[in-house]
Amino acid sequence: MDTNARIDLERRLPKRAMALILAGGRGSRLKQLTDTRCKPAVYFGGHFRIIDFVLSNCMNSGLRRIGVLTQYKSHSLLRHLQRGWNFLKSEMHEFVDLIPAQQRVDEEVWYRGTADAVYQSLDIIKSNKPEYVVILAGDHIYKMDYAAMLEDHIKNKASLTVGVIPVPMKEASRFGIMNTDQNGRIIEFEEKPAQPKSNLASMGIYIFNWETLRRYLVEDQAKNREMEDFGKNVIPAYLSNAENCFAYSFEGYWKDVGTIESLWEANMEFLDPEHPLNISEDTWRIYTSNPVTPPQFLTEDAQIKHSLVVDGCYIAGQVDNSLLSRDVKVGPNSQVDHSVVMSSATIGKGCRVEYAIIGEQAVIADGASVIGTPDQIATVGYAEVVGGPKNDGEE
Repeated sequence: MDTNARIDLERRLPKRAMALILAGGRGSRLKQLTDTRCKPAVYFGGHFRIIDFVLSNCMNSGLRRIGVLTQYKSHSLLRHLQRGWNFLKSEMHEFVDLIPAQQRVDEEVWYRGTADAVYQSLDIIKSNKPEYVVILAGDHIYKMDYAAMLEDHIKNKASLTVGVIPVPMKEASRFGIMNTDQNGRIIEFEEKPAQPKSNLASMGIYIFNWETLRRYLVEDQAKNREMEDFGKNVIPAYLSNAENCFAYSFEGYWKDVGTIESLWEANMEFLDPEHPLNISEDTWRIYTSNPVTPPQFLTEDAQIKHSLVVDGCYIAGQVDNSLLSRDVKVGPNSQVDHSVVMSSATIGKGCRVEYAIIGEQAVIADGASVIGTPDQIATVGYAEVVGGPKNDGEE
């Protein structure tokens, strides 16, 4: 895309497209970390929340009309969006709006799937009059230019464009796979095929022509009420009706952090100064809430090596190959190694924390240990206390 075309597209995007971020999932495979919050609100990379990456992609792509569809324990996410994402100009029709499950008059259920989440929000989307809707998962770590994908969508005169990423063929059976012709047109979709014909895995990123998608969802609700999920229901329906469907291949870094192990691994990758997801890149910033905290304080006995330590931390022990979010305390003679410690957690005196994820406001009492392995990461949940004196009645 040449510079003039890119500028023109960025100017037109806010008026023509609306982004919908699906942020309602619990993320049960993250165990204790999502007991009190939805997965997109989980801390990542010391300074960010998971959802900050897709929101920043929208900002950097020129998408400034954004709806965040929520459901499960959304308070932490709501607070984060109110404090960190309130800088858009409403007079320019720019916004990040939180859209809870609507439970329409004739409905008694929460979101039944990704497509149903959009159906329940039809009135809100319609009021913004988009030509295109960009459907995004709120729980992946990556940088991507959605404007370039939208340009492809328009150029191909597509009804639907699906973001795909090549994966190793031996892993393709774990994903929804798009089989395409030589022009990138989708000719078949297979959900986790035993014998995949392609290695183009769906990223859960979709661009739809709004009026076409709205018609499919409304007509289905009047008849079969089967369109609950984009992958399982909507894409097959589009293909069976010979809609113009294309794949948009993405070649950059993309990480699904849906398990404890993958979340830990993605955080550890942040410690690599050559990491492809360069968070210091001026031309594609990752934005987040920036609460005012005092500078980090290191005692004379503190030792820090190859780690990311955010403002507000107090370090009196040893920290190696780890990420510490704001306001973390590490006491004297304690060792933190290959671990992720989230905001306001306290690690007492003489503790050992290795290959672990320590949740927000958790407390590791004096002398306690949390020890995992590279293959089995130990986890401490939100405000959980490890070690220390037990209350009456506790065993």
